[in-house]
Amino acid sequence: MQSVDWTIDGLPEETQKLLRTYVKDVTKVYGSELEGIILYGSAVRGEFLPGRSNLNLLLVMSSYDLATLKQYDSLHKRWSKDQVVVPLFLTVDDIQSASKAFPLEYQDIHDCRRLLWGQDPFVGLKIDTRYLAAEVLQALRGNLLRLRQRLVEGRSTEEAITILLALSMTALLPALRGVQRLLDRPVLAHAEPLLKDLEAALAVDLTGLRDALLLKRGQISPGQKETPRLMDRYLEGLTRLVTAAEARIT
Repeated sequence: MQSVDWTIDGLPEETQKLLRTYVKDVTKVYGSELEGIILYGSAVRGEFLPGRSNLNLLLVMSSYDLATLKQYDSLHKRWSKDQVVVPLFLTVDDIQSASKAFPLEYQDIHDCRRLLWGQDPFVGLKIDTRYLAAEVLQALRGNLLRLRQRLVEGRSTEEAITILLALSMTALLPALRGVQRLLDRPVLAHAEPLLKDLEAALAVDLTGLRDALLLKRGQISPGQKETPRLMDRYLEGLTRLVTAAEARIT
């Protein structure tokens, strides 16, 4: 078995130990069917918050069918308790072809990932960005539309708003890095400088988004009266952002 004695800068040692155990468990279950394990997301970007951030992984498989996917059941039962979300299951061919259809997601993984075990199919991979603008704009506008819908569905309670702001911000950040790429600006990994850069580039006030980011990280607790106001600021800022991005990109 390959060594898993790697270290990841900025990631708590306890989380790294957890990931090493995860790698051993996954390789034991899948054996020769497994070709690689890749970590991506906040754990690699240096923004991982223990107890709040999820661990995002990609399993590179030689092939897969229903039985192969079913084998992950026991792993999910064990590791979901430690905020390891169900990984992406992809073959090398999947990565080659799907990177054309989903340039936003695959470019994000390509730019910020860590190989934990096996082979890394992203080495030398060329992302086809012909459809990047369309995907970025769809992600931005779709985020706004889904947020409005889910607010109504959740009856705009304090609990629903708190959850939805975190979910919206999580989904929004990759799209914002996509905006930076399309504007030929340096792509920033960390959320705060990313928001600051786009605020200047698009000439929009993103105070509401910064507040939502603080809420997502548990750094502020607005309370029952202020939480709806925060959502109002977030919706205003997100609407301005989407409108400005559409005007610049299209």
